[in-house]
Amino acid sequence: MLQLKIKEALFSQCQSFVNKRLQTVEAVLSSNQKALQSETKSSAGDKHETGRAMLQLEMEKAGQQLVGITQMKVVLSKIDVLKSSKNACLGSIIITDKVQYFLSLSAGQLWVADKSYFAISVSSPIGKLLLGKQEKDMISFNGKSIVINEII
Repeated sequence: MLQLKIKEALFSQCQSFVNKRLQTVEAVLSSNQKALQSETKSSAGDKHETGRAMLQLEMEKAGQQLVGITQMKVVLSKIDVLKSSKNACLGSIIITDKVQYFLSLSAGQLWVADKSYFAISVSSPIGKLLLGKQEKDMISFNGKSIVINEII
């Protein structure tokens, strides 16, 4: 039961991570949209065009970030926190002899009940190694041996 609470808390933190990124990108898009609309043709000419081009680049970059956020939301939608498996899969908590991982998306270090977990993507180098593994399996990452103690 406690394990389910930990998984729910990690999942919730991943959702918050994605939502914060979305808010940031939307704020950038909104700000740039307003700046584009307020840019009026001035006698400066070239300076005006450079400013518009820079804003367009920022808008494109933010658009690409939106695509990434959408992909993260798709990954999160595939996670069932109630599901447990003997094999490491999307949504698994993997307890190793070194650190704890939450196989979800790359959200970095998360904390639940004073314990550190690393939210990692299944497409990350360590995520690819852990995917499909079982308890007591061993992997080698960056020249270090890691033993899987438990999969939740």
